[in-house]
Amino acid sequence: MSAKVENASTKLEKRALPIVLFTVFLDVLGVGILIPVLPQLIFTIFEPAGFSRNNSLILLGWLTAIYPLMQFLATPILGQLSDRYGRRKVLGFSLAGTAFGYALFAVGIVTKNIPLLFFARGLDGITGGNLSVARAVVADVSTPNNRTRNFGLIGACFGLGFVFGPYIGARLASPLTSFFGLFNTPHWFGPSTPFWFTAILSTINVILLWIYLPETHMHINAKLKLAWNKSLDNIKQAALSPSLRVVFAANFLFWGGFTFFTTFFQILLIEKLHFKQANIGDFFAYIGIWIVISQGVLTPLLARFKNSSILRVSFLGLGFALLLQLFPNNTTQLLMVAPFIAIFNGLNIANATALISSSVGPEIQGEVLGIDGSIQALAGAIPAIMSGYVATLGINMPVIVGGITIIAGGLIFNIFYREPKAKIHQVV
Repeated sequence: MSAKVENASTKLEKRALPIVLFTVFLDVLGVGILIPVLPQLIFTIFEPAGFSRNNSLILLGWLTAIYPLMQFLATPILGQLSDRYGRRKVLGFSLAGTAFGYALFAVGIVTKNIPLLFFARGLDGITGGNLSVARAVVADVSTPNNRTRNFGLIGACFGLGFVFGPYIGARLASPLTSFFGLFNTPHWFGPSTPFWFTAILSTINVILLWIYLPETHMHINAKLKLAWNKSLDNIKQAALSPSLRVVFAANFLFWGGFTFFTTFFQILLIEKLHFKQANIGDFFAYIGIWIVISQGVLTPLLARFKNSSILRVSFLGLGFALLLQLFPNNTTQLLMVAPFIAIFNGLNIANATALISSSVGPEIQGEVLGIDGSIQALAGAIPAIMSGYVATLGINMPVIVGGITIIAGGLIFNIFYREPKAKIHQVV
């Protein structure tokens, strides 16, 4: 690479990376805000509407699942659109849809309209496949030397979203509650407030994106024909790809197991350790801090090791870390074991994405990351639906099933993964 080309590439990276990282941060912030608020819908909307506790748990599972289910169907279409029209336009469109979806969800909470809650989450899922497009931007502007670092920065933004999302969500949803010790929240704050807040932030992000983000995709194919069944085809390709199917399978079980954990662990905290909404926000913010440490400190320190070598440990480590969460009987014990979740989770996110991206040529980055996005979305949908039913068997069960699922993914990766001898230029 000539000095001129390298300098242009570095300049593009410096312009594109900050706005994309902010987009990822907002995506995860929105997810984080949901964590302490969604379980409260059982007590404030579902049960008052006449649903039993078990039916409310099942309904919560379906409400959680509708977002990744729609994301599963829409993410590969957004990926194709980004290959056809460019990353910038698709990111702008999807972020605008995200802002509108959050506003509708807030209206659904205020009016206690359960169908509107489902519609809003579904709409957000359709337009919320922007994480894979954001990853494609990072892949576009990253050199082989800084690819792992840049995907580690995505993981750090993921962690920051988990630091601020649950904390902000819990505080914005709780009236007369201390906010970082600076002041107490107003009396009119309630469950809808976090979603109005996120809708405003997403709107600001759309404006910033249109002003500052350059187009990064240098292989735009204006004649690309859209495959509307691409999500199902992606799963088929993932299963048939000889070089990547093991990574995709392990990644599916990783995200699926983590979904089991995050969907109902809040209910366990409420019933076992008597956590209140603000306590749940504090706990997941604490997890997020450790994710940031994992991504910002451990990932760079371990960058000299192969991505696959780290994943052989981190997949299994996360599975056992989830099971550890069942043993604490008080908050102090919980805070001692919780960092293991964040450390292994952070290592998984950065290294799995980097491994997938570095295994393929630049001309199919969007395609392969779209496949990975489909896998993640499906892994968020199916376990979320199942976890509602599993939770009716006992509030510990989603955590147990989640841990075992991730351990199974780790075993598959350790036993079957082999490094490809050359970069892949065709998925199947």
